[in-house]
This record gives sequence, C-alpha cells and structure tokens, in this order.
Amino acid sequence: MKIGIDSYCFHRFFGEVYPQQQPAPFRMTMDDFLDFSKELGVDGVSLESCFFPSFDDAYLADLKAKLDEYGFDRVYAWGHPDGLERGQNPGEFRDMIASIDRAVAIGADVMRVVGCSHMYRLEPHGPQIDALVAQFREAAPIAEAAGVKLAVENHIDFTAAEMVRMIEAVGSPNFGINFDTGNFLRLLDDPVKGMDALAPYTFATHIKDLKVNPDAAPDDWFFFSSVPVGDGLIDNEALARKLEEAGYEGFLAAETDFLHPDYGDDEHAAARKSVAALKKIAASLA
Repeated sequence: MKIGIDSYCFHRFFGEVYPQQQPAPFRMTMDDFLDFSKELGVDGVSLESCFFPSFDDAYLADLKAKLDEYGFDRVYAWGHPDGLERGQNPGEFRDMIASIDRAVAIGADVMRVVGCSHMYRLEPHGPQIDALVAQFREAAPIAEAAGVKLAVENHIDFTAAEMVRMIEAVGSPNFGINFDTGNFLRLLDDPVKGMDALAPYTFATHIKDLKVNPDAAPDDWFFFSSVPVGDGLIDNEALARKLEEAGYEGFLAAETDFLHPDYGDDEHAAARKSVAALKKIAASLA
C-alpha cells in the first residue's frame, strides 16, 4: 500500500484561512509542498488545483517535470470548496471538463472532483444527486477518452449509501470515489461500514482522523476537527485493510483541514505524524 499526502493539509499556508484561524506564519508555494513531501518520503501527492498559481501550459509542464523527478504518483484535485454546487453551476461544470486536460498535463490519471459540500447538506438530497448524476454521466466519457478516472469526494454532503447510489447511477468504470475517511464521520455515518460498499469504487483517498473540538458548536462542520492519523476516532487501519482486499491501486493520502486546537496550528508536525502512522499501517498490510 502506497502512502501520500494532500496539499490541503497546508491550506493556511496557501492563503485559505478559516474565520476561526490565525494566518499562517509564512506562505508556501507548490514547490515548497513538493519538497516537504519528498522529505517525508511519501509515494504520492494529491494537489489541490485551487492553490495552483497558474494553469498555463508552461507552468503545468514544469510541475509535471518536478513530480516526475521526485517519482510521485499524483492526483489532480479539482473542486474546492463547493465544486458543482449540487449540479447547479454550469460554469463550474465547464471548468471541471477543462480540468481533465490539466490533469493529463501534470501526468495524473485520477482527478478528484467535488459535486457538493456541507453548505447544501440540509437541502433535499434526491434532487442534488439526480442533477449530479446527469453531469457526471456527461463528463465520464470525456475523462475516459483522456485516460483519466474521476473520483468524486464525499464532501460532508452525502452518506456512503448515497455515494453508492450516485456512482452506480453514473455507471462508468471511469467514475468512482475519492473516499474521505473523516467526512463520513462528520455526517455520523460509519466510514468503516461505508468502505464495505465503496472499496471497489475507490480511486483515491483522503485519510483523515478526527476528534471532538471543545471550542466548536455541535453544528459547526469542524465539531469533529482534524488530528494526526492514529490520534482520533477513525479506524484507518481497518479502512486500509478493506482497500487492500479490494485491490486498491492508489495511495493513502494524509489530509487535515481544521486542525484540532490540541495541535497548536502546527500543520507540519501533524503531517509528519500522520505520514509516519500511515507507513506503519502500510507495513502491517504487507
């Protein structure tokens, strides 16, 4: 089992600071992230395109060259924060389609996509899923022709059963899930049970761990805040084992978002601890 990391671990350092957070003490570039990832000894990286400084051909070619130099597997991550806005944003749909070529340009054969988000989780889910199925049915053949698999993330929006419904309704071998282990818990949906149904459809992962944040209200999306893998409530070893049994070919990508106050805004230390824990999990599967 390969290990990786998602650049969203450092969203503050790329300039996205939540209202409840302090700005990062310095800014990071994509090169900084890749250098840090190389230092961690990971196999792959998931790159949040919202933090790309440019989408021109020269930049993407340079980025691919560095990814190749470091020998990284890679996922092109599109759609933060609200993606297709439950199928109601045609401009974002066009950008998603255009991003398939950007994924190809950096050598990624998996592209994380976002259909919805926690912003819409209280609206009726049936119409949202129907609208997204229509858009993903249109997008999947385009991705397949480009040699890219689309992996829709559970983005604090849909349960595991709803994700299965969406994926099976699209009905394409090039459409599956970016399985976020923490975001199901945030809906009080057991991620381990969800993996039983979703492992065959999993093309990419976000391996989160979470615990209750005493400074958050129960209806805050970060009531369950990020902690390093192994320090929280999620049995990520069981999830990894289920992926191994299903023949998962991607990597386990460590991710944190709203870091729990116990960790003092030290995203770099949290990332190191998560990667070390994931390496132990991978070793236990060998």
